[in-house]
Amino acid sequence: MGIEIGTNWQKFYNENILQYVENLKNHPFQIIWTIVDIAIVVFLAYYFIRIVKDSRAWQLVKGIILLIVATWISSLLNLVILNSILSTIMNFGVIAIIIIFQPELRRGLEQLGTNKFTKFFGITKDLETKTKENVYKIVIATMELAKQKTGALIVIERDIKIQDIISKGIEIDSEVSPQLLVNIFVPNTPLHDGAVIISNNKIAAAACVLPLADDKNIAKGLGTRHRAALGASRESDCIVVVVSEETGKVSVAKDGNLIADVREDVLKRILINNVVTNRFAENDKKKARMNKIKQNMKKLKKTK
Repeated sequence: MGIEIGTNWQKFYNENILQYVENLKNHPFQIIWTIVDIAIVVFLAYYFIRIVKDSRAWQLVKGIILLIVATWISSLLNLVILNSILSTIMNFGVIAIIIIFQPELRRGLEQLGTNKFTKFFGITKDLETKTKENVYKIVIATMELAKQKTGALIVIERDIKIQDIISKGIEIDSEVSPQLLVNIFVPNTPLHDGAVIISNNKIAAAACVLPLADDKNIAKGLGTRHRAALGASRESDCIVVVVSEETGKVSVAKDGNLIADVREDVLKRILINNVVTNRFAENDKKKARMNKIKQNMKKLKKTK
């Protein structure tokens, strides 16, 4: 048995590994395509595992992997009868897989070209457009909360990160949704007391504790929510939307200042200007400056 295993391994080594090494010597650039080939296979395997991991198909996948390994070992050990049975099962297994995985395969094919599929490959919606859409969702949620006189604190992170505040809250990591934002602030629910943080176009966390502004110039009529909003806007460049529980009025804290009793159209304009327009305009200016510097450097090289 030991001699047969050694012979099989030597044959595999000579026909595959040794031959491949010789081929690389003659065609050294082939290794680039080999690396690309391996990367694609690993990527597809990872994507497939990610799709089926949380589904009922995961147990079947593990069974198939076990069957493949058993077939390979039976061939290596020269177990003719067992290998013949397993190979036959493998041959018919393709049809069985199509039947068993029919719902998953159909769902995967339906996702071709859809938002989920393109998002996975990085073909995402323009960041500025997505940010603007999220602003509209925040405005819708805010006005609904104001109508119900439900107290709320919504913090929109900008360039200065507030991870220290996020880390002390309850992690959510969800897409921005008006329904979810409204539901978070429903009274007497676990997450209603505290602030919601919007970071990187996602609801990062809820029930977050904000630093309170305590200077004497603040109007005495302002409650804890408004003081928290002012405190957060002074410690970073975030924009904080506040809904008063007593009056249902909406305020916006920005750069340590409070804009009180804003209407829906004003709220939308403030958020669009500060979260979208000014922010992305500044990024465009930086890119333009960098491009200009690169062009000047090229001109200098040419003159030399």
